[in-house]
Amino acid sequence: MSEPVISWMYPQPFVQQWQIDETHIDHYQHVNNVAYLSQLESLAWAHSNALGLQFADYQSLNRGMVIKRHELNYHLPTHLGDTLACATWIVFCDFKLTLKRQFQFICPKRNKPVFDAITTFVCVSLDTGAPKRMPSRFTEIYGGACVFPQATTR
Repeated sequence: MSEPVISWMYPQPFVQQWQIDETHIDHYQHVNNVAYLSQLESLAWAHSNALGLQFADYQSLNRGMVIKRHELNYHLPTHLGDTLACATWIVFCDFKLTLKRQFQFICPKRNKPVFDAITTFVCVSLDTGAPKRMPSRFTEIYGGACVFPQATTR
């Protein structure tokens, strides 16, 4: 039997598998909200690393992308033993301070989306925490990875 074809919300997702274990389960016996947030962070870092940006780059440039806002949508519960296909895309970059990252988690055995989110990030100076313009390395990599180039502004 072949694997189901996943219908992602956008083309060319960065995807990782997430195996749900006991540490992710809450008292309702489904995946805890905090576990989803943790997975968002892990997936975003994995995508940034795959694009060529490591935390060492953030440190050497004295810049970081910090979360300003999360919008989270829970569609279906997930449970112990489930494996989720977790995808992310950069969907907006203003080439100055802000970028947005979209997430979608699908349960392949049900072939249904169980969760999606959009996170807005702001570029800051690591030593002061104050908003600072993105360095060219960020705009080249994050702006270049945006799935909707027309959604970016320079």
